[in-house]
Amino acid sequence: MRAKQVNLLMALIAVMLFSFSCFCISRMTQTSNQLINCRNHILEFKENFLRLQNKTESNRQELIEALSKMKYDNRQSGDVSVNLGEKGVNTLDKNKTVSNNTFEVLKFFLPHLRKVDRIYPDVIISKKKEGVSFALGISTVKRRNHSYLKQTLTSLVSRMTLSEEKDSVVIVSIADSNEEYSKSVVDMITKKFKRQVKSGSLEVISIPAFFYPDVLHAMQSTEDLQTLESWRMKQVLDFCFLMLYAQPKAMYYLQLEDDIIAKKMYFTKITDFVHSITSNNWFYIEFSVLGFIGKLFKSENLTDFIQFFLMFYKDKPIDWLLGDIFKVKMCNPGETFVSMFLFCKYQEKCVERNKQIRIRYKPSLFQHVGIQSSYRGTEQYLKVRF
Repeated sequence: MRAKQVNLLMALIAVMLFSFSCFCISRMTQTSNQLINCRNHILEFKENFLRLQNKTESNRQELIEALSKMKYDNRQSGDVSVNLGEKGVNTLDKNKTVSNNTFEVLKFFLPHLRKVDRIYPDVIISKKKEGVSFALGISTVKRRNHSYLKQTLTSLVSRMTLSEEKDSVVIVSIADSNEEYSKSVVDMITKKFKRQVKSGSLEVISIPAFFYPDVLHAMQSTEDLQTLESWRMKQVLDFCFLMLYAQPKAMYYLQLEDDIIAKKMYFTKITDFVHSITSNNWFYIEFSVLGFIGKLFKSENLTDFIQFFLMFYKDKPIDWLLGDIFKVKMCNPGETFVSMFLFCKYQEKCVERNKQIRIRYKPSLFQHVGIQSSYRGTEQYLKVRF
């Protein structure tokens, strides 16, 4: 009896060992298959990566060839010159002035432009200068009794060295549909600043009439509030158009106005100050505390600013929007809520972060000299100490 029990126990143990062996073999086989599949996936990924790498290299070579061809075409096409006809200023070939995609972002924010085949500036004076360090943008409109533009340009170009002039481009944007004024601007610049025009360091563009939405025309009335509101809206749009045109030309973009003068050696001071900043985490530098004057942006960041300005161009002046964009980017929702109602320590943290990316240079390098405002019927006496 005892022998039978021992034999039964041994048989049971043998069955269990056999089952466990089978289970282990099955798991090993499954694991082996998984390892093989994993290896196959790795090999497939490696092949795809090599294929992608080869495609990237091929695209890079094609891009280099395309750029070389563009440079060759630019040399062959020669300089773009001024053409003044009996009717005033003639625009240039719309297909040769700027990239097809430069102004496409405008269609998202300004629906009336979606009907336009291609958005372009009316380029009047341009040598297609690009690859410089600084682009200086000036938007100009006709004032009632006086123009400060010649004084502004004289101040800017006379206080650059030749090497600084070579590494920069000044862009005057005529944001006025008055043909007589446009022609007067071109005449003045071509006569007074021949050398800068010839070297390509001074350009003039005009904003086409179709760029502005109907709401601006509809808001023109005798009521001061509506007129002022439309003037502010137009100013935001004028600056956005100028920024888009200037963005691909330079590493940095400096926003100026047509009624300022620059401090002596202003350009040298700007260059030295920018190069002295060790952190690259800044959004803009203030070289003047007045409004939107003297604000320096990295061109690579201009798209964020432009899109924000276009989103709210109906709501606030552009210098107010400049402050709002930092509140949006640098303050989390809780801090913004608290700062609005309790003005506690959270606001201080938000303000401190803003100071780290909104850098102010002292003293101001640009002085506002215009008394006759571009907003009709008003005068301005804003001044800063040099």
